Amino acid sequence: MSPPPRILSIAGSDSSGGAGVQADIKTITMLGGYAMTAITAITAQNTLGVTDVVALSPEMVGAQIDACVSDIGVDAVKIGMLGSPAIAAVVADRLEALGAPVVFDPVMIATSGSVLADAATIAGFERLMALATLTTPNVPELEALGGTAGFAARGVTYLAKGGDAEGDVLEDSLCFAGHAPVAWRAPRIVTRHTHGTGCTLSSAIATYLGKGLDLEEAIFAARQFVRAALEAAPGFGQGHGPLGHQAVRPD
Repeated sequence: MSPPPRILSIAGSDSSGGAGVQADIKTITMLGGYAMTAITAITAQNTLGVTDVVALSPEMVGAQIDACVSDIGVDAVKIGMLGSPAIAAVVADRLEALGAPVVFDPVMIATSGSVLADAATIAGFERLMALATLTTPNVPELEALGGTAGFAARGVTYLAKGGDAEGDVLEDSLCFAGHAPVAWRAPRIVTRHTHGTGCTLSSAIATYLGKGLDLEEAIFAARQFVRAALEAAPGFGQGHGPLGHQAVRPD
């Protein structure tokens, strides 16, 4: 029996368990991976919003990454909330030498609408987008990063997520430099329990890449996992509730 893929989540902590490293650990574990974390920030949040954020020091974030890489090793990386420009720089420094697939979820705004990245931190995203195997912006993040024209100018590979768009049918588009987009469409799952969907999708893609799937296969399988977790949401919270990771048993 082969060992599980070793997946490192570099992201913030969600005290309510629906997003951030908590969602990543649940996703990676349910998909048969071995989850490790480098926590960038601690948040006080629940389904109604984020009430406080404390970023860790860049040195501590770097030390967590080093501890995982030097001993257990890493087969794929997911990057979420960073917390500061200095943390973004440290993460980029470490990952440029790693050589593993990287999925970058450019977290700027929580599902509740709370802002999780300032302008300087967003500027620090450039190096991470350049080194990532895949960047996964939602609709407002795509717009804040220059839209399709901005991503085309960068020449990076990205998944434009359509969950925040209007309509009964959602479309996620994988865009490569110089190639026609690959699109996946599915009926919208009508639910308020969408907290952590972006975190779940990006960590699922990273896990499948760590298992050796190619990018299109990894995205297809990750989307199926997210949709199943949305359908299995436990109904917790008064606002945007968490997904039902624990109920999904992938084939």
